[in-house]
Amino acid sequence: MSTAGVAVAVASVDEALPQMQELASRLWTRSSRHHPGQLAWSARYGLDLGHGPVALFRVAGELVGWAWAEADDWLELCVDPAHPGVVDDAAGWFLDRAPAGPLRTMTLETETVVLTGLARAGFEVEDQPWFTHHHLDLAALRDVPCVPGYSLRHVEPSEHEERAACHRAAWAPPGGTSRVSAAAYAGLMATPPYRHELDWVAVTAGGEMVASCLVWLDPRTGVALVEPVGCAPDHRGRGLAGAVSLAGLHAARDAGAGLGLVCPRGDDDYPLPGRVYRALGFEPGPRTLILRNGSEPQET
Repeated sequence: MSTAGVAVAVASVDEALPQMQELASRLWTRSSRHHPGQLAWSARYGLDLGHGPVALFRVAGELVGWAWAEADDWLELCVDPAHPGVVDDAAGWFLDRAPAGPLRTMTLETETVVLTGLARAGFEVEDQPWFTHHHLDLAALRDVPCVPGYSLRHVEPSEHEERAACHRAAWAPPGGTSRVSAAAYAGLMATPPYRHELDWVAVTAGGEMVASCLVWLDPRTGVALVEPVGCAPDHRGRGLAGAVSLAGLHAARDAGAGLGLVCPRGDDDYPLPGRVYRALGFEPGPRTLILRNGSEPQET
């Protein structure tokens, strides 16, 4: 079931990202997975991420879908529900270029057009950790609490090095590394819809950034995505993650946002982030599904 009259062009993610973001914004509802800020983060959080190309699908000159080989074995896709056959074209493009072995993708349980098309292409839902989209009406946003010993502020454009170090302190495993380098963060800061006044940190009395929340505001929809949030291990348990998230969301509301969005793990193996966001007033919505095409190699 492919769509007649579909034109396809292939580009690098650097070239295609603004068009990917525009379609995600135009199609966004509470039942949609992709947000322009999430795409910016995925494309820019590190250097040399090894991302593959993007196929852009148009009907009568209008962009109606895209497929991104984020990795050789991982597909990201966004399709206008008015053109369901484009899911077949997108999946077929990815399968034709992918290596042998299991291939995976992710969608929301509410994206029925995408799920139906992926099933036609041989993708099946598998048991994997999953995420739940949570929403918050920013008219009901709670006040930012005071955390003794810390101050909250937004990042300045020149602070890419300090901001990257703050992220690494929260997310890099002990003795491990992170792709979020100073150079990568500088590139991220230059990628719309990034705004430094929506990038918030908690700072010690000595001036060290120890917790952070990056908020991405889509001006078209008024949806403010929280992605990512982190706190350095030595400063956890004080409420900094929640406080810095509320501070960033207040700034987003002041900038015109009406709805907050965050997508923490939803399965029982990693429950804490979801509890933090629900304590801030976020309400859970649809969950993600991971789908696989092909079987895992058998041991011999």
